[in-house]
Amino acid sequence: MAYIDESLSAGEEISALFRLHWVTRIPMVLWLLLAIPSFGITLALAIYEHLRLRHTEQGVTNKRVILKTGIISRKSEEMKLGSIETVEIDQGILGRILGYGNIKVSGRGISDVVLRSIADPMAVKRAIESVSHPAS
Repeated sequence: MAYIDESLSAGEEISALFRLHWVTRIPMVLWLLLAIPSFGITLALAIYEHLRLRHTEQGVTNKRVILKTGIISRKSEEMKLGSIETVEIDQGILGRILGYGNIKVSGRGISDVVLRSIADPMAVKRAIESVSHPAS
């Protein structure tokens, strides 16, 4: 988790890192399987998909929620814990069966941070809420 480690400010500590669910690797496996009949043409797509998943970082520190994507370029979405108003779970039927879903962190302002295809979304929701609204 290089980006999150590098971006920590003074006194900031990582509370939890969130991993992607295994279903996010299905397109990569399909591109690999299609590489055989397509004489390796889809191999580049499989490599891209692997790198895209490998360079996605998601976590929460004692000060903010962080989502970082990008292989060469970098896009980060962050929200300070004090700005968080709600943490919502979006989980379809397949997500409920297999244990994955999306987490939408809403706060003051315009943008939301959406963590997609997260493994065990209920634990992620609890981790964010326990840091953003600690029990008194």
